[in-house]
Amino acid sequence: MKNKMYPLYFSMGAVVLYSLFMVLPGLMGFYLSFTDWNRYSSEINFVGLQNFALIFSKQNYWDSITNTIIFTLVTIGLKTVAALLLALLLTKGLKRFFNFHRVIIYLPAIIPMIIVGIVFRSILHPTTGALNEFLRAIGLDVLAQRWLTNPDIALYSVILVDSWKGVGFIMVILIAGLQVIPTEYYEAAQIDGANAWDGFWKITLPLLMPTLTVTTVLNLLYGLKVFDVVWVLTNGGPGYATETVYTMVFKEFSKGRYGVSTALSTLLFVIMSIGGYWLINAMHPKELEA
Repeated sequence: MKNKMYPLYFSMGAVVLYSLFMVLPGLMGFYLSFTDWNRYSSEINFVGLQNFALIFSKQNYWDSITNTIIFTLVTIGLKTVAALLLALLLTKGLKRFFNFHRVIIYLPAIIPMIIVGIVFRSILHPTTGALNEFLRAIGLDVLAQRWLTNPDIALYSVILVDSWKGVGFIMVILIAGLQVIPTEYYEAAQIDGANAWDGFWKITLPLLMPTLTVTTVLNLLYGLKVFDVVWVLTNGGPGYATETVYTMVFKEFSKGRYGVSTALSTLLFVIMSIGGYWLINAMHPKELEA
């Protein structure tokens, strides 16, 4: 300890605050998920796995879990592919005004979600929305839809809105990863006769794998605990078509069913932990190969 530049007790303030506001509430929530805690009784009784049995026995809870998984997987794919294409375009393709384009693409990431929700609820309105009005104006009336009220497409409309907002943030991270790849690798590959496609698959993608791991894990954690974009656009409707785990948690808590609400949160925490651990382990060997 004497030879260390910073003694261990320097970190005690942060450890205490983190434990007080993060670890302790988390442990309390884990315990309360096994109780019948609710608004209508002052007593809290241990009920074991009863709350989890209720979650797995009702279709609306299953729908929220399924929607959350679909939302997560689709947004990971959309954001990663779109952000990677934009990052490549703005680092290797576009030579003029590239900083301006980066700012424009990143701008939606800093717009508050409530504003995004208000704007897109207006754009996607089935009768007076700008999107349907545009489709009718160009003679594509058949493509006009009830984007946020049709149970078959409402979830995918929310996914597209969320992807539009979040792709700029992922793009900035990928640009940072692309800029640290030495140009000498590409020059050597060109001398050996490699084309741009070979350079992407043999140099860019392998060396970008650590950055892609970070962005994928961030997208995974965000997607599994998504709430705001769903709530401001559809409130989980129509029916349970866009219901996610956290919108269900909010509704259950609002009804005073605190035990069920915390059980849903605990279940999601387990899914996030398993998914994050599996994803990191799956992508780590590719990082080592790079």
